[in-house]
Amino acid sequence: MNEWPEGWFRDEKPAPAGAGGDLPAKPAGEAPPGVASEPTAQLPVGAAGAAGAPSAGGAYASTSGQRGRPGVWPDQPPLYATPRTGQPAPPGTPRPPAPRPQPGRGGRKRGRSRTRRVLLIVGIVILVLLIVIGALYFYLDSQLNRRNVLVDYPGRPAVGAGQNWLITGSDSRRGLTKAQKRQLHTGLGISGHRSDTILVLHIPSNGGPATLISLPRDSYVQIPGYGGNKINAAFAFGGPRLLAKTVQNATGLRIEHYMEIGFGGLVNVVNAVGGVRICLRGPIKDPASGLNLKAGCQNLDGAEALGYVRTRHDFSNQDLQRVQNQRIFLRALLGKLTSPGTLLNPFASVPAAFGATNALTVDSGTHLYQLLQVALALRNPQTTTVPIATANYASSAGDAVLWDRAKANQLFHDLNHDRTVPKDLLSGSHQSAQ
Repeated sequence: MNEWPEGWFRDEKPAPAGAGGDLPAKPAGEAPPGVASEPTAQLPVGAAGAAGAPSAGGAYASTSGQRGRPGVWPDQPPLYATPRTGQPAPPGTPRPPAPRPQPGRGGRKRGRSRTRRVLLIVGIVILVLLIVIGALYFYLDSQLNRRNVLVDYPGRPAVGAGQNWLITGSDSRRGLTKAQKRQLHTGLGISGHRSDTILVLHIPSNGGPATLISLPRDSYVQIPGYGGNKINAAFAFGGPRLLAKTVQNATGLRIEHYMEIGFGGLVNVVNAVGGVRICLRGPIKDPASGLNLKAGCQNLDGAEALGYVRTRHDFSNQDLQRVQNQRIFLRALLGKLTSPGTLLNPFASVPAAFGATNALTVDSGTHLYQLLQVALALRNPQTTTVPIATANYASSAGDAVLWDRAKANQLFHDLNHDRTVPKDLLSGSHQSAQ
């Protein structure tokens, strides 16, 4: 059974003239005036019924007033409509150009997509860096050599303001080969530990400048259990624990943290940061330490740095000048360690960090972040040697350094209460012209 109406391809019963619209019927093959250029206008249309009713051909059948011959062929939609009225355009009207896509919409979408990708990549990189830095921090913190140095005892000074650090440089040869000992002029067959460098660092809690104080190694003090002697003898008698107890009793300051570095560690740290720049007022030549430096500014490697902080024989005031040189060097070294050129350069900062953690011995309560606080505090501290009464005090232990007890007590009392230290108690650090 065929669903199409019979005679769909022809008009079996043509409609009377005028029944399908206002145009008169035209002979077959003749187009109405004005529509010769529209081929589809000559196609037959469905039979017209009531005005507006669809023909048997479908919804596009001709209605009253439309052009074309009536028939069953569905009417064709207009080629295009006028933009303003929406009505079919008059025959022969040029087709308007196709609308172009709105500029910027696709570009903005692509831009937002690229921005999201870039932010995602940056976020991943930052996350990876934070993970690496965190893992490196905890690893380095675990590599610190910790010892139970600071212990309570009867008569230990009470807690004061700020923090107090005991910083020592021991003559430990640990980790050095015989060849390195010869090269560094540290001596062979030397047993025991002594401390050529004894410093007290006070970091105030009120945001003021840190104060770095040298205690000459020949300072005559009372060593618990041993009586009067030179202060570095405490290190030889009982190691860092007895030294810490001696310093606390002599200064009245409670020591909260301890840090020690040996000969080999100092050399490794200096070499790891690429040397330390020191400016000398005059040349230094010391056969005992193997040091031979010219006057002026120069970069010291590890071996030269070790000789510089140890030398004293060419100075008129010997150890008193050496302690000043030690403070100058310590500031220069920590300034280099905390400089942007070192911190932002992984090829310098990572070896320096590994070298420092392996070289240092600290108390059991000290962590890596606290060492960084010390390094930042020592970039620009106020420095001094403990006030001296005489540098040639005849004692049972030989010639020693005797403190000016009144001035020393005032210095330590002011620090213990975070008070401003009078200028006449601060001697500073100066290079000697020999």
